[in-house]
Amino acid sequence: MNGATTIAYSQIPERALANLNAPMPNEHVLTDRLARLADITPRPFDNDGDQEVLDGVRFTHHFIDAPGDEETVRFHYAEAGDGEPIVFLHGIPDSWYQWHHQMAALSMTHRCIAFDLKGYGQSSKGFGDFRHEAAAEQLVGALDLIDVDEFTIVAHDRGSVQADFIAAKHPDRVLRYGRGEQHLYHFHPDLAPQAQLFADAPSTGMMNDPAHFVVWLYTWVAQHPIDDGELRRVVQEFSYPDIARAVPRYFTSQSFRQEWLRRRRDLLPAWRCPVMIIQGYESRTQPREFYEHAAEYIPNSPRVAVEYVEAGHFWPKERPDDITALIRKLLEM
Repeated sequence: MNGATTIAYSQIPERALANLNAPMPNEHVLTDRLARLADITPRPFDNDGDQEVLDGVRFTHHFIDAPGDEETVRFHYAEAGDGEPIVFLHGIPDSWYQWHHQMAALSMTHRCIAFDLKGYGQSSKGFGDFRHEAAAEQLVGALDLIDVDEFTIVAHDRGSVQADFIAAKHPDRVLRYGRGEQHLYHFHPDLAPQAQLFADAPSTGMMNDPAHFVVWLYTWVAQHPIDDGELRRVVQEFSYPDIARAVPRYFTSQSFRQEWLRRRRDLLPAWRCPVMIIQGYESRTQPREFYEHAAEYIPNSPRVAVEYVEAGHFWPKERPDDITALIRKLLEM
């Protein structure tokens, strides 16, 4: 390893290594799936106050201009329900829509708010600071403007990287943290083969075809197939202009290794709320063995729970009801 630190990479368990080295999705499989999605049409931009009904619940779309990048960052978010806030953060290649099943169910008792992260969906995609720490602070600025003070945060994949900073830097505001599908204390670069692929996306064009990119990624790391109707909306949300240029900026601004070292050194000791680690039991890039002793790595949390879901990486959609049940459990911690 290069650099001043002597922290060693964790050894990948043999079971996980075999799972990681399984073949990428067969192009014939992708072609068949893409043929079923060939009728996807672009989704119009929402306006502030627009509403739609999902799972029988009315969601309202909003936009807020938050301080950041020397000017402002416009965030798009959707919300449903009233009560104590739950803030949801998505990963790649998703959007706020990743959480709509859980939001609909939990909106009976809570104010559920899901953002498009900067660079995704209908949020800002201009040049600026795409380090996750900076983007997280800009998102906190948006929460200030919409009168969200104390909240539970639930995050998946790349959204967890930003939520890590929020939980560490705003311990007086984060009531509970539900965190999933992101490296925690253990890491090995072989577990992040996508990092270079995504960083090079503007030159290779791998994100230029949103349908192919979404279907490829979901097929590669999901354990259970996602309904075509769900996948259609995922593709639409990843098809807004300039996403293919903006999202890779995260991967060129900071490496997975840098994130991992910062997390171990600064962030994990700063978490002071109850934490629930949620992981897919068959997650390809997040070996379940790495989370068995998570409580040891989060020393100042009053309670740490580790929950495995019978799913792959995309468990909010693979097992929506199970995830809703786990979030209810988190709310009782």
